[in-house]
Amino acid sequence: MHTPRHARSVAELEESEVEAVATALHARRQAASAEGFAYVQVVLNEGRVAGSSLPHSHSQLFWLREPPPAVLEELPMLEPGRCGVCDVLREEHLEIALRGDVVALAAPAGRAPYEVVLAPSRHAAEPDEEDLVDAALLLRDAIRRLRAAEGPVPLNAWLHTGGHWHIELVPRLTVFAGLELGAGIYVNSLPPEEAAQRLRA
Repeated sequence: MHTPRHARSVAELEESEVEAVATALHARRQAASAEGFAYVQVVLNEGRVAGSSLPHSHSQLFWLREPPPAVLEELPMLEPGRCGVCDVLREEHLEIALRGDVVALAAPAGRAPYEVVLAPSRHAAEPDEEDLVDAALLLRDAIRRLRAAEGPVPLNAWLHTGGHWHIELVPRLTVFAGLELGAGIYVNSLPPEEAAQRLRA
């Protein structure tokens, strides 16, 4: 649970509550590493459609013996020295907000309307505690902006580390059907430039 008081979304948390959550996540990730786990998958699910099992705001951590396939696919394989997240961060016209060294921007090839990527402007494989706090507060801000644009919507967010660490926020405004699930081709009706503009407003 993110807070002992009832809160349905990260958007409802106070700054001190978000900081406490980020600090705890950092400590749990360090503990997993010390116990020999190669990867910790941090996830946030809000809303039943997004797979949330509780109405109370919470995160989940999965201690894994190896990085999951989705993370391995992001690591540079064919072009040494090239980073997809660094490429995305160059899309300055998609920037929504900044906190510390962490930038939030509309995903240039989002799977769903208003998909957001949060990442440090400098290339780093793992977040330190300060970066994780900044990212968590920026995630809360992005969810608040999303709520202002569309109202409360189900969403998923997760942390990827190992390449250029980042958080992906995917609002569940569309249903992923056969084309998306079977072919990995996502139909997004909202251009990222328009999503960025609405989320900046």
